[in-house]
Amino acid sequence: MPTHVTRSEAETMAVARKLGARLGPGAVVLLYGDLGAGKTAFVRGLAEGLGASPDEVSSPTFTLIQEYAGRLRLYHVDLYRVERAEVDDLGLDELEAGTGVVAIEWADRLPRPVDGAVTVRIEGEGETRTVIVSEC
Repeated sequence: MPTHVTRSEAETMAVARKLGARLGPGAVVLLYGDLGAGKTAFVRGLAEGLGASPDEVSSPTFTLIQEYAGRLRLYHVDLYRVERAEVDDLGLDELEAGTGVVAIEWADRLPRPVDGAVTVRIEGEGETRTVIVSEC
């Protein structure tokens, strides 16, 4: 389980960029971390690694799912405002079985585990973050 200590948003994005460059169709990335931990910054790096513009990435808190075009389509999901019982109504299973990459912020709200998902835990305070990436 690779652990990376990052000291800026740019460093967090660089870790994610490398991961994004390696991901294939149907990959799912589950993001865990407190509010403001850097989950959306991580998704910006994923987008860049997938060939999408990181500048287009914003937190989809109110729209729930944003899509970004790159070598693979990136589906950026934010479950912050979704109750666990409502998650199945979003159709995430269809996205997970698709040809793109799905990144889910607040993955602790998922009603069940996602087999084969990459897990990213972002911990820390201030500028220093610990980014733990587990690939199944």
